[in-house]
Amino acid sequence: MIYVGIDVAKDMHECCILDDESRKLYPVFTISNDKVGFDELFSRIEEVTSDKTEIKVGLEATGHYSNNLLASLVDKVFPTVVINPLSL
Repeated sequence: MIYVGIDVAKDMHECCILDDESRKLYPVFTISNDKVGFDELFSRIEEVTSDKTEIKVGLEATGHYSNNLLASLVDKVFPTVVINPLSL
């Protein structure tokens, strides 16, 4: 399993890609909150695996700041969950 964690912010998102033993497959990296940044994220994920059933993406619920990224992840058919830390 490949896990992608995304800390959402207004202009930039911090991303981490881990394997199922919590090893970093990439150092933490930052993407812009636009198509260029999203494409960079997708490229890095697809370098690790082409099997989307092996991927779990989790991103922070931050209101409207995550809407475009979430829509792009869903459009690319990446299994994605939105996590609200206040509800945990």
